[in-house]
Amino acid sequence: MIILLGALIVTASVIGGFLMAHGKLFTLLQWAEFVVILGSAFGAMVTMSPKKVLLDLFKLTLKALKGAPYNKAAYEDLLKALYELFMLGRRNGMIALEEHVMNPQNSPIFSKYPSFLKNHHAVEFLCNSLRPIIDGKIKPDQLKLILDIELESRQAEHHAPVNVLTRTADSMPGFGIVAAVLGIVVTMGSIGGPVDMIGKHVAAALVGTFLGILVCYGYLSPLAMNLEFLGAAEFAYAKCIADSVVGFAHGMAPIMAVEVARRGLSSDVQPSADELEQMLKSVGKGK
Repeated sequence: MIILLGALIVTASVIGGFLMAHGKLFTLLQWAEFVVILGSAFGAMVTMSPKKVLLDLFKLTLKALKGAPYNKAAYEDLLKALYELFMLGRRNGMIALEEHVMNPQNSPIFSKYPSFLKNHHAVEFLCNSLRPIIDGKIKPDQLKLILDIELESRQAEHHAPVNVLTRTADSMPGFGIVAAVLGIVVTMGSIGGPVDMIGKHVAAALVGTFLGILVCYGYLSPLAMNLEFLGAAEFAYAKCIADSVVGFAHGMAPIMAVEVARRGLSSDVQPSADELEQMLKSVGKGK
């Protein structure tokens, strides 16, 4: 929602300033310029992107519009879920975790923490991290390498649509110039006509340059940066899981494995040591 607010502020500022300068709003509504600029940009995006990247960009944009779900409450749910899993594995053996890993949607532990359970990528990542330990197919010191590789792969997959959007944004001023040149061509074709008509054609050509620059710096570039932050938040959430699982696989007590994850969090989502202790006590009491 913050993205829509930012776009609204940009739009209101530009239009408001234009009206304050006694400009006529309908002068900016040059639909031919919109078609040339936005249509060309979308065509270039289709040309440079595989189908999967375009779909990922669409999904990422929708997710960004909803707002990143990785707030402090989400991390608290994650840490409690990890602690409860680790406690179960410590008491009953790693095989006791199999039912939760194989069927997470019906897990009585995960169902207590809906903010985590509805994050399908995070649930999948946690289950895939625990499955080799449960099966005994891997040594604890080899687990970190596997998880690091998976995290790097996820980062690269996230950067692909962001790079496409960034390149599209960078191209917008150029497409604005294309629209302006086409407008000048139209103007030259009517150079012998009425002066007011020539003025309208010149204004339309200048609007093309204006729109290209505005869409680039006012909308697409800020959106691309927001998607970068969203990717960083997703990576931090997954890394929290990885650090905790690796610590537990190396024989750390459940509370210390969760503490390792807590210490890697940024200050805006990191619970204090006392807050963590109180959270885990409530888990231990079955609250």
